[in-house]
Amino acid sequence: MKYVMFIYDTVIPEKLQSFFALSRTHHGVLDMMAPVFAALVYLGYFPDPGIVIVGVITVFAGYTAVYALNDIAGYRDDKKNIRPSHINKNINKNKKGIDLDSILIRHPLAQGVITLKSAALWACFWSFVAVLGAYLLNPYCILIFIGGALLEIIYCYLLKISFLRVIISGFVKAAGPVAAIFAVDKNPDALFLSLLFVFFFLWEAGGQNIPNDYTDMDEDQKVNAKTLPLMFGRGITCFLIMGFLSAAFLIMTLLFFISPVDFGWFSYLLFGSGSLFLLILPAQRLLKIRSNQAAMIVFNKASYYPFFLLCVVLMNLFV
Repeated sequence: MKYVMFIYDTVIPEKLQSFFALSRTHHGVLDMMAPVFAALVYLGYFPDPGIVIVGVITVFAGYTAVYALNDIAGYRDDKKNIRPSHINKNINKNKKGIDLDSILIRHPLAQGVITLKSAALWACFWSFVAVLGAYLLNPYCILIFIGGALLEIIYCYLLKISFLRVIISGFVKAAGPVAAIFAVDKNPDALFLSLLFVFFFLWEAGGQNIPNDYTDMDEDQKVNAKTLPLMFGRGITCFLIMGFLSAAFLIMTLLFFISPVDFGWFSYLLFGSGSLFLLILPAQRLLKIRSNQAAMIVFNKASYYPFFLLCVVLMNLFV
């Protein structure tokens, strides 16, 4: 990661880095692996080159726009919640367990690094690209993108209203993979689609949203936020994280069995080992020690899970 960030700082202009930080592109790229994985594990082969090119552009645009909308909708609360570690992106960058969202400057809009007008233009531009790409792939994907974007805005406004916003977060994160399947099949298999949706819903809740709120409990309490960890405490929250990720692992195992991809015994061994390392063991450690750092490790390792799954699929498609 250190060398990747060195290249990034050298090649990307500083002003553009601020907009990528707004969209959390460094983390968003990992999330973008989810729709790519979904399309391949569903089809069992590579789609036409034209669909691949349009799909990649659309995925990048969609995730870039939605992440930007998150900061735009929540920037007032973010201004009240800025910590010193958010201001300097280089502080503790190499510390074990550091939040992936802190690799770049966090909440550049709330910090005044970019203006609200420029942030809105950035989000509108990538939204237009995403809608155009979605139309070329499958018009149903436009509805999924718009629905996901609206839910993301609602999610931000529910910060001080209800911990149930975690449900909305699950729908938003599952929208990308679901749209990817509609992009490659206009009449997808209902069972596969449902299982995929449930997996990404559980993965987002147990591996992303709840652990992230867990690490922010002190700051969220100051702004009177209503997050699941604040409402139910650390003990119940840790059990929920373990339960969600265990269920997600079981559902993904079932998806591997019903996928047209011909997974061999080594693929299942790799899949099981990687799932233990990235999901189950970090959640088990959190359940045992219940520290903020352990929750952040759950978040960080779970963030790499879609990329890991994609690598397992690609290994079988290329070999």
